[in-house]
Order: sequence, then C-alpha cells, then structure tokens
Amino acid sequence: MADRSLRGIRLGAQSLQSEEGVVFHERAQHTYTCTSCGRDTTMTFAADAEIPQAWECRICGAESLLRIGDGTATVDHSGDKVARSHWDMLLERRSLSELEELLEERLAYVRSRRGAGEDVTLDKISA
Repeated sequence: MADRSLRGIRLGAQSLQSEEGVVFHERAQHTYTCTSCGRDTTMTFAADAEIPQAWECRICGAESLLRIGDGTATVDHSGDKVARSHWDMLLERRSLSELEELLEERLAYVRSRRGAGEDVTLDKISA
C-alpha cells in the first residue's frame, strides 16, 4: 500500500495539467434585458455559437430578451408547446363520468376490504 501512495501532492486540490499550448476559443458577450424587472444580464458565448433570443432572468425568473443595439429582440411564442399536466392527459383518455364511476368502484372495493379486516397494502405486495 505504501508503494502506491503519491507523496508531496495534494490530491484534488491542484490540477496536474498546465495551460501550455491551449488555444482559447473566441468569445462574444451578449446582453439580455428582463421584461419584468428591467435588469440587464450579460452572458458570454462562443463567437460562432447560435445565440438564443430569450434567456431566463436570474433575479426574478421572467423572460429576458436579447438586446440588439438600442432595442431588444422579439420572440415569437406561437409555435411553443403548452405543457400538459397528468390531469389533461387523463381527460384525453376518459370522460368525467367514466372517472367518477371508476372512483366509486375503487372506493367500494377499499371500503369492503376494510370492513372484512384485510390489510390492503399487504395484499398488494403479495400479489
């Protein structure tokens, strides 16, 4: 074990790599202005990267728009998908009357098992 240890080096504290021969990629800074609080955020991207038109404000979480010159960019949200909840997806498969009927069936089943003295959770595990 002693012949495998590294002596004189703090593991994890310092990198053994140097920056010799490393060529950094060109960068460009872009400013985003928040639509809610008006705060400016400057982001650094690679010079040849595709710059997003909108960014999330790190202060209030609202949408910040890319500032071009004296104005700001506009973002078209007409093609964005609306997030669907589990309830929305359930309503696509079943109607409210079907859901109410299923609920009544399950409640009757659970009530009958409680009345019989059976433990619902243990039966589910063994099945």
